[in-house]
Amino acid sequence: MYRIPFDRVNWVTSSFLIGTALIALIGVPIYLFNYGIDWFQFGMFFFYVSATMMSITVGYHRLFSHLSFKAKLPVKLFTLIFGACAFENSCLNWASDHRRHHKHVDHDEDPYDISKGFFWAHIGWLLFKLNPEPPMDNVADLRKDKLVMWQHKYVHWIGLVVGLVIPSALGYGWNSMMSMDPWTGALGGFLIAGVARIVVAQHCTFFINSLCHTVGRQPYSTSHSARDSAVMAFLTFGEGYHNYHHEFQHDYRNGVKPWQWDPSKWTIWTLSKIGLTEGLRRVPDSKILLAEMAEVRRRAQKQLTEMREQAPHGTCQRAADALHEIVERLTANYHELEKP
Repeated sequence: MYRIPFDRVNWVTSSFLIGTALIALIGVPIYLFNYGIDWFQFGMFFFYVSATMMSITVGYHRLFSHLSFKAKLPVKLFTLIFGACAFENSCLNWASDHRRHHKHVDHDEDPYDISKGFFWAHIGWLLFKLNPEPPMDNVADLRKDKLVMWQHKYVHWIGLVVGLVIPSALGYGWNSMMSMDPWTGALGGFLIAGVARIVVAQHCTFFINSLCHTVGRQPYSTSHSARDSAVMAFLTFGEGYHNYHHEFQHDYRNGVKPWQWDPSKWTIWTLSKIGLTEGLRRVPDSKILLAEMAEVRRRAQKQLTEMREQAPHGTCQRAADALHEIVERLTANYHELEKP
């Protein structure tokens, strides 16, 4: 188990993450107990959660980190503004960390390396400074984007104004219009659509780095720790199909099957139909099938070896031979499909 470096606490980040979590866990229940919640406050929370999470998944992740499609100015601007409201750092920093994660997954240079423990992958890598800080030498393409660099320069101000001040002001205005205490409305906007929404969005993102490298299925590859989780896909607008994503990181889809929950994929596709996105990159179905077949073959061979070791004679041996024949046929079909 990785030893947590308590001598390298990142006090600014730690104070923000712990402080917002405590406010959400203590302040929000007290507010709800005393004042309740109306449809306007709930609507603001729903809008901000959706806008923030979609800006991380569609913008920070699939557009800027993986270049899985191209987007027009309105899409880029929206995702950069509401991505800043997640308080997960600038798009430039986020993409640099994420590209490093894919290149060095499960190894020491992976920023949120799961082999260092669940806590480290989830939030520890943010609470403690790396020494030395890794160079941001993998985002030269994004440095050429003036909009990305504008957001990088003003990311905290954007997050503060759009993510905290505006919900408070809207709550104030709504209560004033409804002849209720405006400061109660402002406090509700700050706590619910502001702080609570930030905590929800952040930890849903963090769970992709921790839970989706710990629990779930691996239908495409076991060469890395990434796993598919339908539950996390539901909570993160489609990001939970992480085993697929690590195999085919440049595909604009994460939920590649028709029945899989991936609102981010549907949003990107819909925007392409009205001319706001283009160049959607997708892996051919044959290549996806080959990956699934290769994994099935690997598992079958592993079971075959275990059967032969446990029961080298008699009925079990005949069963093992039959399974071996199936594996060989699968291998032959696999190589046939693999040919161009």
